[in-house]
Amino acid sequence: MSFLIGPMQKHLNGHKELTAHNEILHVAPQAKVYIPLAMGNAKIDVLVKEGDLVKVGTQVAARNDHFYVPIFASVSGKVLGIEKRMGQNLRPTDHLVIESDGNMEKAEGLSTLSNDADSEAIIAFMKEKGLVGCGGAGFPTYVKYQTDKCETLIINAVECEPYITADAQTIERHKDDLRRGVLAMFKASKAKKCLIGIKETKKELIPQLVELFKDQSDVTVTPVKDVYPMGWERTLLYTLVHKRYDKLPIEVGCIVSNATTAVMLGIAMETGMPIVEKVVTVSGDAVKDPHNVICPVGTPFSELVKTCGGYTTEVVDLIAGGPMMGSAVTKDEVCVGLASNAVTVLEHHDVKEIACLRCGKCIDHCPSGLEPVNINNAFKANDIDRLEKLRPMDCIECGMCSYICPSKIAVTEGIRRAKRAMALRVKR
Repeated sequence: MSFLIGPMQKHLNGHKELTAHNEILHVAPQAKVYIPLAMGNAKIDVLVKEGDLVKVGTQVAARNDHFYVPIFASVSGKVLGIEKRMGQNLRPTDHLVIESDGNMEKAEGLSTLSNDADSEAIIAFMKEKGLVGCGGAGFPTYVKYQTDKCETLIINAVECEPYITADAQTIERHKDDLRRGVLAMFKASKAKKCLIGIKETKKELIPQLVELFKDQSDVTVTPVKDVYPMGWERTLLYTLVHKRYDKLPIEVGCIVSNATTAVMLGIAMETGMPIVEKVVTVSGDAVKDPHNVICPVGTPFSELVKTCGGYTTEVVDLIAGGPMMGSAVTKDEVCVGLASNAVTVLEHHDVKEIACLRCGKCIDHCPSGLEPVNINNAFKANDIDRLEKLRPMDCIECGMCSYICPSKIAVTEGIRRAKRAMALRVKR
């Protein structure tokens, strides 16, 4: 990273007002759910067969490579088999199809966890319940806590992506679960202090969180600037503890966990229920009635949009996630997964690129300290050796370079292609 860096962040119009104060809508029960059997490139073992009867919370599959992550039924009913459907990765992906019986009957004997449990029991519980990061990445939570090097636990309640308010509304509805989950994570981390990062613009929520943890002197609610990408763990960590790391936060004695993940842990501790439903923000200028909705994992995006009044126009840009870091999808048959937090629906506009102005704005604003325009140029020139020096693999695909570019160049997409070229070179 150069010493001559720009702001590396920018205030964006968040459009949060579209959903921030609306009630959460419940998606009407569907005849079928399609649970995605995808976690990166990992193989998923299916533990049920066609015709089996399952209940809400029944384990139906598991990732079982170098990480173990169980997957659970989100409705009660009959297993119909496995079906290929478009996934958020834009590839045909296996989905476990469950025909709902409409009863939403819960599995018996789901284990809970006492607030007095020790750190080892908490970590084991995270693993047993398949807890993954709910901020979009979906990384297995228990893995982060298998360390004795943590000094500071950071709870990320920033939610910096435009349009998305799922975290904020989840926190508001589940404050007791948040407290339970945060204190359990704090104990599991063996850290000396816990910092809860939240945007300074959350004027109503901040004092509620301060009150929630007022008896915990080592838990501090810390407001941060309303800039993008403050929610990225590198940016948030540097803002809160003024440290930088190479690959993982634990290198500088930190663990970063999403606030909704803490809520899900708190719920599981109290009820025994793993992540079987999600609060998802459905927003944008091409959906009639933006809201946060709550739905079972495996619900198609089409049903979420339908619940919010449908599309306002025939041609839309449909994004799994937010407009900056989300993935554009071509069909609304894509289904809600464990890490889903938003469906953004925007009016489609044709964008005309012009030649690069060499203004350097993409370099100034890159939170990873990269040179996006030069990565693009090296890729176009097929100069793989130069690409290697420019470190495209460090790009988090935050979309800032494309957003800031006055020439309307799809810089982020160019970097994605460069990363694929680098990956192919490594494979060979």
